Amino acid sequence: MVFTIFLAATLLLAVLSLLPLWRHEAWWVRSLDFPRLQLFLISLALLVFESVWLDLSKFSTWSLFAASFFCLAYHAWWILPYTRLYPVEVVSAADTDEKRMIRIMTANVLTPNRNAEALIEMVHANEPDILITLESDSWWQSKLDALETDYPFAIKCPLDNLYGMHVYSKLVLSDSRIEFLVKPDIPSIHTLVCLPSGHNVRAHFLHPSPPSPSESWESSKRDAELVIVARSVVETDAPTIVAGDLNDVAWSATTRLFRKISDLLDPRVGRGLFNTFHADYWFLRFPLDHIFHSDHFALSRIRRLDGFGSDHFPLLTELVFEAGHRFQQNGLAEDQDDVSWAIAKADDENVDKNDVPQPGKIE
Repeated sequence: MVFTIFLAATLLLAVLSLLPLWRHEAWWVRSLDFPRLQLFLISLALLVFESVWLDLSKFSTWSLFAASFFCLAYHAWWILPYTRLYPVEVVSAADTDEKRMIRIMTANVLTPNRNAEALIEMVHANEPDILITLESDSWWQSKLDALETDYPFAIKCPLDNLYGMHVYSKLVLSDSRIEFLVKPDIPSIHTLVCLPSGHNVRAHFLHPSPPSPSESWESSKRDAELVIVARSVVETDAPTIVAGDLNDVAWSATTRLFRKISDLLDPRVGRGLFNTFHADYWFLRFPLDHIFHSDHFALSRIRRLDGFGSDHFPLLTELVFEAGHRFQQNGLAEDQDDVSWAIAKADDENVDKNDVPQPGKIE
């Protein structure tokens, strides 16, 4: 009876672990990309319990051990890059010249949350150059507009569908556009940011819909938005930043595809998970809020901030632009299969990289 219970548990663990290898876009498949850390811990616990409760002299016990250990190692492979045991992907900044620094704070506010004062106090305490809010509606805009004395440059897209977006900036923004790249009710913001040094940075702020029964039955629209932005930004040599709540975990195959196609870097690699969701449940946390950048930047710091009533924690990132020099930093390399997969995802939703604005581009 005990062996049967462990056999069933091990088989279930194996199915949950391997099912995401299937590229099917159904929400119930793609959602299993998320709990890699949780499944790693379950695999570890299962190994411990099997060693205590099962007869170690039997081959069947060692067969279960092998299966559980495979699951443990498999999940470790996915999450290891987001630990300090892995080499950093983005170099640490040796110079912190304020004129070449850009400090970005992303915050999914959770539309029904009404604790705007806590977020505003957090902004004043951390003094980001740019604040990006997700899920911000007209009520949130009325509160966040109090920041305009210090943040005179703003891009506002208040919506009541959980996909409103706002950008408040101390730095000059130009050539700014709000686009609905894949779905007619889900915006993205694209702008050119001028650093105090005079250098321009192309910025894309995204919040695609997640694969879930309450949002999208498939991940195709989320994936297509990430793919066309990736295929657009890789064609420019301009310093580039992509940030937002991507509704995808850092280690998923689709986020890795975005990084491969875009040639952008992830400053979390080698530094930590920086789980930003869910703020209320410590045992169900995932890195959903992201910032990626071109190799024009080094990292000054990145940290998760305290909660303010939302289901997301804010993320604060400081990058330093190295004028006239591009760091030799290694991200993920694409292959032909990645390119074909990316093109297929865009074609499935009938969207194209040319749909993505390119702020600052001279026609």
